[in-house]
Amino acid sequence: MRCKTLFLGLSCLLFAYYIYAPIPENIEEPWKVRIINAVMKISSLMATLFENMGIMKFEDIFFGLMNLQNTKPVSDENITVIDTDFGGIPVRLFLPKKKSDRLRPAVINIHGGAFCLGSYKMLCYDSLNRLTANRLDAVVIAPDYRLAPQYLFPAALEDCIFVVKFFLQETVLEKYGVDPSRICISGDSSGGTLVATVTQLLQDDPEYKNKLKAQALLYPGLQAIDTMTPSYQEYEHGPFLSRKMAIKLSCLYIAEDEELTKAILRNEHMPEGSRHLFKRVNWSDFLPEKYRMIHVYKEPIFGKLNTSYPELTYSKVSPLIASDSQLQRLPLTYILTCEHDILRDDGLIYVTRLRNAGVPVTHDHVEDGIHGAVSFATAPVYLNLGSRIKDKYISWLEESL
Repeated sequence: MRCKTLFLGLSCLLFAYYIYAPIPENIEEPWKVRIINAVMKISSLMATLFENMGIMKFEDIFFGLMNLQNTKPVSDENITVIDTDFGGIPVRLFLPKKKSDRLRPAVINIHGGAFCLGSYKMLCYDSLNRLTANRLDAVVIAPDYRLAPQYLFPAALEDCIFVVKFFLQETVLEKYGVDPSRICISGDSSGGTLVATVTQLLQDDPEYKNKLKAQALLYPGLQAIDTMTPSYQEYEHGPFLSRKMAIKLSCLYIAEDEELTKAILRNEHMPEGSRHLFKRVNWSDFLPEKYRMIHVYKEPIFGKLNTSYPELTYSKVSPLIASDSQLQRLPLTYILTCEHDILRDDGLIYVTRLRNAGVPVTHDHVEDGIHGAVSFATAPVYLNLGSRIKDKYISWLEESL
């Protein structure tokens, strides 16, 4: 009893401390964001403590919190929702009920979660996909790919590629009444990373080239080369997603190696012979001037890790390092970035590089945005920012498909 009282008291003190942590002045609904920020910081602190005590792994506490948001496939008067699988990979389908006199568009939406968390079952994704299906009169497919650290790279990517290729089969498209010329793939955060990679790989595959009309990336993470871009520095402590937590979780996609995490936090993780890749993510060349003004570029340091991780040099991990010739082949693209987000600059750099390569890009930058906002557009938070971002994304889909 005494331990429980002590734990509760400590939690209250931490919450009181973090609830008053500074947040950007232009944030809408600041008290909701303060609560979100405080909960994440306390969860991260507890996860670190429990891991050091050997009680549970760092990611387990977040996995548990996200599982609390899981929903069942509930149909409504407009949409039939089905949990099934494509070749053994779980997917949730959102199928409009009303008859259509023409073939429908389709959206394949890949969830975020730093490659080790999340599911299409979460209320935020179920709500987003249901709304997309309703407003577009579209078929929506949401896959559940294998998660790290149980399944390391490239498991998640392989699952996403398989689901997309499975769905693009003529017989499958016919079964669901989908127009093969009106298919978009979309994703948020690490889901955006997977989307960017899948799209690049399919455009390089003669059998699937040009079968995706568009790609949509919401606050994506697009590179693991340089973790000291201006946005990583400015929003090191959040709000919501801190640099340390993001790196600690996303590293699990490559390996459960604390030395790798520490090296990435120092920006000293790239292997020998990788310097030629730095120019493709050099923020001093690709970021708009207003984001460069108070920062001095320092290239990442390589050759410091004793263990070699060649995956760090793969465009399958960092789609931002794809060559210009690869980027030129990409389809119509939508990118949404949030100002107060450590991953902001990844998206901004990709916008510049894609436009330089001649790719048609629509870019929405949310000046009061924070990472993961779509996850807070439903109960219990109902963050208006999340609803605005959902509306921007779905409005672009309506215009583009």
